[in-house]
Amino acid sequence: MFSNSTTVLRIFDIEIRLAASWFLIAALITWSLADQVFPADLPGLTSAQYLVLGVVGMLLFFASLLLHELAHAMVARGFGIAVPRITLFLFGGVAELGEEPDTARHEFWIAIAGPAMSVALAFAFWIASGLALILAGGPAIPLLLSYLAALNLILALFNLLPAFPLDGGRVLRAILWARSGDALSATETATRMGEFLGLGLVALGLLTLFQGGSLGGAWQILVGLFIILAARGTLQGLRTRMLLDNQTVADLMVPNVVTTDPTLSLADLVNRVMLPNRVSFVPVVEDGVLLGHIDTKVLAMIDRENWPNTQVDDVFIGLGDDGDSHVIGPDAPATLALQRMTESGVRKLVVARDRRIVGVLTLSDLTRVLHLLVDLKMQPQPVP
Repeated sequence: MFSNSTTVLRIFDIEIRLAASWFLIAALITWSLADQVFPADLPGLTSAQYLVLGVVGMLLFFASLLLHELAHAMVARGFGIAVPRITLFLFGGVAELGEEPDTARHEFWIAIAGPAMSVALAFAFWIASGLALILAGGPAIPLLLSYLAALNLILALFNLLPAFPLDGGRVLRAILWARSGDALSATETATRMGEFLGLGLVALGLLTLFQGGSLGGAWQILVGLFIILAARGTLQGLRTRMLLDNQTVADLMVPNVVTTDPTLSLADLVNRVMLPNRVSFVPVVEDGVLLGHIDTKVLAMIDRENWPNTQVDDVFIGLGDDGDSHVIGPDAPATLALQRMTESGVRKLVVARDRRIVGVLTLSDLTRVLHLLVDLKMQPQPVP
């Protein structure tokens, strides 16, 4: 989901990642606190003290955001849904579920867990600010803690807006799903609410820009556009999953596969296999056993003048070299193949059973089938 992100730690075997955009929002929050909020509410401190308060406030806010996402993740795990990672980015954070919840009840409890955690944190920071006011020697710590209490409460209330993909929109989807039994219809309704909220934020941002509030207006426009795109993307993903739900890899693969022997030179591979068959990806097979694959990316790393003297066996990618990300079984669901391609960036999968190649599946194959299903006006089946 976030290709430009870095793992910084693991909590409960969940990767905690920071997207590149996180550093921008972290700097903006720190600057806002150190240059505007604390100087206005706490005059008389030095610039260094304001900066320290700003950095601490930013870190505690993102710790709160991380706990919000961990609440989603822990409830999802309780329902048997894997959560490989949590990513913090420009617009907050996201717990990346390994799959969509399969029932409305699961969706409801996973969605509500985040805002519940934020409300609990708001209450905890509010209690802590009161204690700090009694015990601390100055107003700085109580002010910081009360500010974090307010931020967590705002985070909970904003996320509870009934607009997909916010938590409140997912709660709305769960309620509609439970009533109708149709996950797709419920998602479409919640998505429309998300689009309405997003368009409202964009309009408000434009109005703010015209009134001279450049930073605030630009931020509202960005958040609005993000909500619209995220809502539409999730809806499209659900439609795709439902359309492919009853399809297996064997149903969609191409059974006649162009392969190469490992003893072939790279020059012969290009001239006798790739160019005549117009393929850029070739499985490597010896005595009927799948060994790996070779593609144009591998060829690009070898100087062309060395192609006649270099064998496929010298440079091909073996099955264990890339975690077998290019191989899938024929009985696997088509949705798993699409997920594999999306997460790894691989566009072609070798279909094999017991290291015996039976076909190849490409992203274009999946896309072509999806277009055909849409053209035939085949309706996705409701998720039970």
